Amino acid sequence: MKYDVLVVGGGPAGIITSVTARKVHGPGLKIGLFRPESKTLVPCGIPYMFGTLDAVDKNIMPDKPLEAAKVDIIQDEVVSLDLEAKTLKTASGSEYSFDKLVLATGSEPVVPSGLPGTDLDNVFTIRKSYAYLTEVHRRLADCRDIVIIGGGFIGAEMADELARREDRNITLIEIMDHCLWQSFDPEFCEMGEKALAEKGVKVLTGTKVLGITGDRRVEAVETSAGRFKADAVVLAIGARPNTALAAEAGLRLTPRGAVAVDSGMRTSHPDVLAVGDCAAKTDFFSGEESPVMLASVATIEARTAGANLYSVKAMLPGGSTPGAFSTVVGGLALGSAGLTETEARRRGIDVTVGLGESVDRHPGTLPGASPIKVKLVFSTMSGELLGGQVAGGAGVGEMVNVIALAVGRRMEATDLYLMPLGTHPLLTSAPTTYPVVTAAWDYLGRVLTAPSRGH
Repeated sequence: MKYDVLVVGGGPAGIITSVTARKVHGPGLKIGLFRPESKTLVPCGIPYMFGTLDAVDKNIMPDKPLEAAKVDIIQDEVVSLDLEAKTLKTASGSEYSFDKLVLATGSEPVVPSGLPGTDLDNVFTIRKSYAYLTEVHRRLADCRDIVIIGGGFIGAEMADELARREDRNITLIEIMDHCLWQSFDPEFCEMGEKALAEKGVKVLTGTKVLGITGDRRVEAVETSAGRFKADAVVLAIGARPNTALAAEAGLRLTPRGAVAVDSGMRTSHPDVLAVGDCAAKTDFFSGEESPVMLASVATIEARTAGANLYSVKAMLPGGSTPGAFSTVVGGLALGSAGLTETEARRRGIDVTVGLGESVDRHPGTLPGASPIKVKLVFSTMSGELLGGQVAGGAGVGEMVNVIALAVGRRMEATDLYLMPLGTHPLLTSAPTTYPVVTAAWDYLGRVLTAPSRGH
């Protein structure tokens, strides 16, 4: 069967690529999207299937956008590509030809080969599969002692959600000094760890997992801090690009194993583009390859690729975008964008921070008001904003998006100090104490009053 555009992958990147292609290139194109299952999960909502939602079927991406764009949804798995003939074959034995191809094959969870016991029954990963996670949900319902290995976003959120049941013992193990260490400075990590502990999660940092033990089925996890009983184990230690199809087809891969792309999401083949977790990411500050995998970044790439199928209409500014993250653990919202102070100093950048604290309503006596803390990281000399972190209530998510935009547009402290604000007592901090503004002013006060160097 012949298509003008075929998209391999039914996640956010694949969906947005398809919808964008229709919007940009008009009704004449025949567009098809491959996905292996009848339902596609909302990736960021996966932890909440095990607690807040307590159901897999409440975390489904609707097909309505694809249907409205008249994109053919093909439930089949692509097993091989012939880029010279511009054809692909599927698990059902069907063959399709294409003019343009977009790979949105996502990522797959890391399972360390050197860790004993990962093959035991009731040892799970977080695969973005409806069928697989439906079975995981069913099995975990009967488990009381659950150990989660890996204290990143997925691990912390899974721990938080599973702990909603008071009859459970949840243990979260992280080998580094802090959970969430890749995205936050220590003081913000400690706030998250404290919130999890108050929820009843046993948080073990600086702890190495030595092995998972049991007779066919997991019974315990052996660590450098001792042995912990386990009815189930969840491995949440990262993901790698799913690029087997691309590699077998001869597309160029990066040292990290991702599909090499330019700032227009074009691969080494002129008629193939790649988006999402399978595509290489470029660090916004260094220009080097980055391991960041985010649905928000994937959709930016998808809008870019969907527009660029036949000619370049959009390019990622500078070839990349700063990563922005947010999470909620134990009722505490945390957000981060750009570089942390720790990472900036590790890279040898001379930085000065600015701090701002307030309440996210005004007056702070209003119902639902929460303390909010902002930390901004600036280049000491230029005043350029390099990153920021926020902790507080529900307003954190949108505030960190503002910070991400400011980082991406290379704004300086004076831009933030004088930023226009739309405030309201029930929605925001007071204009007199808006924490992004006061954090910028704190930085300016530090550098303006600092002693001159060399004189």
